[in-house]
Order: sequence, then C-alpha cells, then structure tokens
Amino acid sequence: MNSFPLTPPTPEGYDPKRDIYPPHDHAGYRWAMVVDMDRCIGCTACVAACYAENNIGIVGEARIIEGREMAWLQIQRYHDPADMARMTFLPMMCQHCDDAPCEAVCPVYAPHHSKEGLNNQIYNRCIGTRFCAQNCPYKVRRFNWFDWQWPAPLDMQLNPWVTVRSKGVMEKCSFCIQRIKRAHNAAKNENRAIRDGEVTPACAQTCPTGALTFGSLMDPESRVSQLIKDPRAYQVMGYLNTKPAVIYLKKVVQTV
Repeated sequence: MNSFPLTPPTPEGYDPKRDIYPPHDHAGYRWAMVVDMDRCIGCTACVAACYAENNIGIVGEARIIEGREMAWLQIQRYHDPADMARMTFLPMMCQHCDDAPCEAVCPVYAPHHSKEGLNNQIYNRCIGTRFCAQNCPYKVRRFNWFDWQWPAPLDMQLNPWVTVRSKGVMEKCSFCIQRIKRAHNAAKNENRAIRDGEVTPACAQTCPTGALTFGSLMDPESRVSQLIKDPRAYQVMGYLNTKPAVIYLKKVVQTV
C-alpha cells in the first residue's frame, strides 16, 4: 500500500503499464476533495450537515444494527495499537473514483460518470439490484429501504433543491451537486468560469476546523491541486487503482 503511487483522477494518474482503459475526458472541471486528518476532530458536524442538506432519512439505532444505515458521510475511528487512547478520525464518503467499480456492474447504468468527473446516481434509472454496493470497496452506497414520512411541520425542513428519494433505489454522496449546478448557473450568467472556492459542499462549509477542501483538479492553481502535492497525501485503498477523487492527508503522530 505504501509503495503504490498516488493516482489522481486525471490523465496524469493513468499509466499504460497499469491501466487498461484510457483516461476520461473531463470538460472544464474535475471535482475533488482533500481531507486533512490532522485537522479532523471527529465532531460529526459534517455528518449532520450532510443529513440536512441532502434530505437523508434517519433510521434509528435498531435499523442501523440491521445494516440499513442511510448516512452518506460517516466518521470512521481508528485507534493507535500502541496507544489505544490515541485516535484518528477518517471522514468517509463516496470517493467519486475515476475508474469506479460501481459503474461497470449496473445493468441499467444508474451510476453515471459525468463530464466533470462526478460519479452521479440517476435515481430514475435505478432498479435496486444493489450490484453497485457489492462492487464498491468503500461501502459508501446506501439502499433506501423505506418510504419516508415527513409530517408537518417537519416537511418544511426539506431542502427544495434536492430530490427526496423513494424506496428501492441506491443513493450516496453527490459532492452536493445541487450547489455545483447553482455555481454553474451563476458563472454562466456572468459569462465566466467557476472560481476556486465558489463551490462548497455542506460538509466542508460546516467543518469547524477546515479539514475538508473542495475544488477542481483541472485548475492547477486551485487549493486542492496544491494540497495533493503534500507528501502526506494518499488515497484509501489506492492500490485498488480506482483513482479516488477524495485524497486524504495523513495524520502526523508525534511522541512527546
């Protein structure tokens, strides 16, 4: 794992000695996120923001025990074997891989690789086979088991920019695509490109420590393009060669 090179989800991350398929052609933007684990304190503010922004149903403890959790973003906790009191928090969401395993197995092409690199989930196509969840090494796809009820006045908390999903479809992190689309509209009306930092997903907006950074890797001056050059940068299970668009910065552990 440590010897496998960082493979960014851009043409630079492809090697003909390692890759069978050619790189994707992305139009204008290749959205990605950098997570600095030195900054993450495990407060789960990002998780709460994701729930609120994307109209995610809350299933409760009993359903989670059954494996029916719906969270698109979760904070994974890892203990240091040498010191169990020392803990590392790792925010895990859809990795928006450039060679996404989920896209290849869906019989109806519901997981869709967009021209900007997003691994979209087209709900109207999904027939609930769950093949994509089985093929996802990160286990970040959720099958919707329920028809959600939002009795008044709770229906007023729903985000009107996001579809409320129905029972029987797969769903997952979308990098808050509704915010990306709004930034596209604003940029188009002003006849310009989207500026770096103009799109901020709900998780990144809410993080109190600034652990999450979002932007386009096709902009060499963007903050994410600079951060992936950090020597701490790595991809979770990068050796699978799925080319995740979520790049993590390792936590630096020092013995005092």
